[in-house]
Amino acid sequence: MAISNIWYFLSGLTLLSALMVVLAKNPIHSVLYLVFTFFCISGHYVLLNAQFLMAVNIIVYAGAIMV
Repeated sequence: MAISNIWYFLSGLTLLSALMVVLAKNPIHSVLYLVFTFFCISGHYVLLNAQFLMAVNIIVYAGAIMV
């Protein structure tokens, strides 16, 4: 039960931050929302017991955008 609540919470955060990527007028804010979206997706990978995909997602995608 707790896992499904975390899943729905992360899904809501992911959808909200992905929507803010498109709607943000400032490009810097848009990039920060995109990085937050990648971290939320990494949280989904952890819930699916795919820790390697989580690490790759953070290192490759979120890490490259933050630089």
